[in-house]
Amino acid sequence: MTRIVLFDVDGVLVNGYHARPEKHVRWNENLLADLGVDPERFNREFIYDVFVKKVVVGQMSLLEALERTLPGLGYRGPAMAFVGYWLSHDSNVNEPMLDIVRRLRDAGGSRLFLATNQEHMRAQWLWQTLKFGEVFEDMFHSARVGHAKPAKPYFDWVNNRLGRQAERPLFFDDREDIVKAAQAAGWEAVLFNDITDATGHPWIAERLA
Repeated sequence: MTRIVLFDVDGVLVNGYHARPEKHVRWNENLLADLGVDPERFNREFIYDVFVKKVVVGQMSLLEALERTLPGLGYRGPAMAFVGYWLSHDSNVNEPMLDIVRRLRDAGGSRLFLATNQEHMRAQWLWQTLKFGEVFEDMFHSARVGHAKPAKPYFDWVNNRLGRQAERPLFFDDREDIVKAAQAAGWEAVLFNDITDATGHPWIAERLA
């Protein structure tokens, strides 16, 4: 029997944003020195505003949103260059965890997917530049779905795409609210803090033995 296994990206497969602040790896630590943009203002005036409200759910492109916001933050360069900086600095892949996923793929008996809140440009970066497309069958990112985790419509959309399953999908995410929403959607969802949360799961451990 083949089981669907889904993984979040940030906080699971990429060491960047994490629900637990002590595990957070900042991509924008040198943003002020490198590009002249105060990271705290960027978070406040962009990330927690238009990015979360419109970009992540596919209602506005990342470039359009940045072009509207960056001049007010003192940035005079092209938005595309800013995106390149952002993407390249937010690419700290959790290689030990990705190796586990590759072993799971090679063991057979599973179909592997990404379930992640991403806008389109970073989703493409993950898929092609970081080569996640060589490991996973598909990526269900929020801008594609039109809703972000933990909203119920996100899980409804993914469930509809996956179709009826003989066994509950298995899912790993670092946010407790998302884990609870996935469980409510019928998934077996596991809160991810470190690699042992995956390797210690009985279903996965059996296949990696």
